[in-house]
Amino acid sequence: MDLGFTGGFEFGGQYYDRLPFEIVWANDWDVQACNTYAINLGENHLHRGDITEVMDTLPESADIVIGGFPCQDVSINGLRSAGKGERTVLYRKMIEVIERCNPKAFVAENVRGLLMSHSKSFFDHMLADFEATGYNITHRLYLAADYGVPQMRERVFIIGVKGNTSFEHPIPLNMRMSAGEALLDLESRDEDKDMSHIWSKAKRSPEQGSRRLKSDRPSTTIRAEHHGNIQWHYKLDRRISLREAARLQSFPDNFLFASAMRATERQIGNAVPPVLAWHIANAVKKHIEHSTV
Repeated sequence: MDLGFTGGFEFGGQYYDRLPFEIVWANDWDVQACNTYAINLGENHLHRGDITEVMDTLPESADIVIGGFPCQDVSINGLRSAGKGERTVLYRKMIEVIERCNPKAFVAENVRGLLMSHSKSFFDHMLADFEATGYNITHRLYLAADYGVPQMRERVFIIGVKGNTSFEHPIPLNMRMSAGEALLDLESRDEDKDMSHIWSKAKRSPEQGSRRLKSDRPSTTIRAEHHGNIQWHYKLDRRISLREAARLQSFPDNFLFASAMRATERQIGNAVPPVLAWHIANAVKKHIEHSTV
């Protein structure tokens, strides 16, 4: 999401303009994810460790707060424990950051499972907690494929803005990018560790492990935890590579991953697609520019 908010990258033959945002503080507890973040987005503003232990390093103010609190507790493929989960309730730490930094807007991302029946009471409580901060809150289920990402990924975004004017969500695009369009030039390329064009050799297995992409459609959702059972290439007799998975998430090719295969799989699957984040960031920019608050 940080890459999307800063902009200035190319994907799918299109350049996504640099946006007027500078990341001044970032946090994650995962060491390998932090290493990847540092080589791509810088480390001077990066605070590694448990969020509860680095809160005192927060800046006094920020224009925007963005974050994706852990989703495993409400995921369709996860525990579905919602408010009882130790990880998903970290949204309360995001609220604490909002209260400390008093931003003009905030953006929170999570899985579609928040909108399902097993999470309804938890989601209602979460929205009430965000509304208690005094922000004008709106939420929407986004389909990444509607915004130039070659993937049928659905994610919920909760967006809060100051004042009485509601946030206007970006309008979906008229054209979708297929997996074949995103990956065509990699079909004839041999494995290349330097660009993370390497793939799992895991044999076919039930459920996701046997799923093959369609060349004329966006990819199915790239997951964070599949233990090597990532989707099969639409044409070749192999699973898709890490770089191909990153392409389907809309990462530019100059985004490097500083980890081994399994950690990189998690980083790619956990990410907010940068192109989707860019469209949301651009809408936030326009809202702030036209806001009187």
